[in-house]
Amino acid sequence: MRPILALIVCICLSFTLLAADPETEPGGKKLSDKELVAAKKAVDDHLEKIKGASGTVELVKDEPVGRAMPAFAFYTVRYRQFPVARATPEGLKSSNVFAVDAKGKVQVLTTLPELQKFLKESLPAADSKAKLEDAARLAVRFGQEFHQDGFYKFKLEDDSTKATPGKSATAKVVVMQGGNGTYAVDLKVDESGKLTSLEEKSAIRRGPRPRCQATKLLDKDPIVRGMAEDALLDMGRGAKEYLDEQRAKASPELKKAIDAMWEKIRDRDR
Repeated sequence: MRPILALIVCICLSFTLLAADPETEPGGKKLSDKELVAAKKAVDDHLEKIKGASGTVELVKDEPVGRAMPAFAFYTVRYRQFPVARATPEGLKSSNVFAVDAKGKVQVLTTLPELQKFLKESLPAADSKAKLEDAARLAVRFGQEFHQDGFYKFKLEDDSTKATPGKSATAKVVVMQGGNGTYAVDLKVDESGKLTSLEEKSAIRRGPRPRCQATKLLDKDPIVRGMAEDALLDMGRGAKEYLDEQRAKASPELKKAIDAMWEKIRDRDR
């Protein structure tokens, strides 16, 4: 009987270890530092191949995203639109999301339907309230990106995140800078927690964007100066590249005014 008992113990132990293996857990194993480096290189190589290296690439570090889909690294890839738009490479828009798995496979997402397709195929089953809420937060984070022009600042209204396991979930963000309004997503899932549909509710209203505001900081008319300052303050840190470009060709007096304006923006954003 002892050999049989030992065999049973070994089998039980094997199943216990398998269940604890992150590779078999819902969502997959979190990417290692080495895999993250490889993922960034895969994004850079892809952009180089399509002649899109002029875009700004940033790793998405939002915790709900990491919890919902740990087996992927996500990057935003943006191309400037104001005051002079940069050409976007074929297949991309001004604001995009790149998803990279542990093997370095890059998937490019440029629209909500593409995001929905990706999530249907790759999002682990959200079979609990917490998982479904994170799935909604992930969807609203990437959905807002398709409206981003580099000047919006969104804030997750976490109290509004609602989820009913086996049915649906919603999440909403508020425009804090660069305009006003809200953006929300509605997810529908089946009984197992797999996504069946994704819809957005956008009520975003764009604020001012760079045109000639920096050159009006020394205008003789105080009303014009005030309007220029208000517009730049509303743009926030997104105006940095524009201000730097204007400063590079400005007179010494205007450089001082631009520097003072940037300090006001920094103080407001702290």
